[in-house]
Amino acid sequence: MNSQQSDLNSSDKRDVAHIFRERMALLISQSGNNLSQFAKSIGIDRSALSQFLAPDSTRLPRAETLCAISRACGVSLDWLMGLIANDGHNDEIVPSIEIMQMNEEEATRKLEEWHREAIGYKIRYVPNTLPDLMRIDEVSEFEFKYNHLFIRKAQDQQAKQHLNKTEKPDTDMEVCIPMQTLELFAKGEGVWKELSRDVRQKQLEHMLKLVGEFYPTFRLFFFDQQAVYSAPYTLFGPLRAAVYLGNMYLLVNSVDHIKALTQHFDRLIRLATVGPDRAEEQIQNYLNQVK
Repeated sequence: MNSQQSDLNSSDKRDVAHIFRERMALLISQSGNNLSQFAKSIGIDRSALSQFLAPDSTRLPRAETLCAISRACGVSLDWLMGLIANDGHNDEIVPSIEIMQMNEEEATRKLEEWHREAIGYKIRYVPNTLPDLMRIDEVSEFEFKYNHLFIRKAQDQQAKQHLNKTEKPDTDMEVCIPMQTLELFAKGEGVWKELSRDVRQKQLEHMLKLVGEFYPTFRLFFFDQQAVYSAPYTLFGPLRAAVYLGNMYLLVNSVDHIKALTQHFDRLIRLATVGPDRAEEQIQNYLNQVK
């Protein structure tokens, strides 16, 4: 084995061990037990469990211990070792990528479930038009007037329900939006040409208010679509990604694919023309362009 292969294998082992530690910590937290109680429940010594959970450790349990953890906690071995992002309860076979076509009710239920499961993680998304959390009713009615966009309506409803329950997002959110989207919106061009000036001004004023109130829990980035492109998608922490395709989602459960989409989002942030610290100033600039 050459040195390059050795380094690769070492890196892979560190990645697997890191994911294993994260998921064990989640299982211990969900169990409500202390470390000794949890170790006893899966049939290993507390000292051995502590070694597996030690920061930067590359140690992994033997196969029989992994199976014992899987059975005791009701999770799949694939999830435990980071091969899939879904927890795999009840021995369900979870495809790495799947197409999900849903009506409005099903989409609303699924979105609520994904957001609930992602509490404690960072949610990151590129909206199709305006951020759902900041869209006013008049703009929603305009967008959905001629199209049966069930999933978009569900996204909109989920965001409004979320705001009704709390004054600001209870999960860290990062949103990347093309500068051109709000520029066209402010000027009433493209798909927004039939939307009145008053509504567009009201929408931007609403966004300006919320961006200030939500920061730093909600962070808005603007990127130049001529320099970098992105399809609309959402990352629900490391658990799953949902790429918006119209009235369906391309749902991603594979850890490797989620990692690739995360790296793409990181690139959008690196190339962002305007960061969260200047988002209010940027929206005010668009307000000044309203025609």
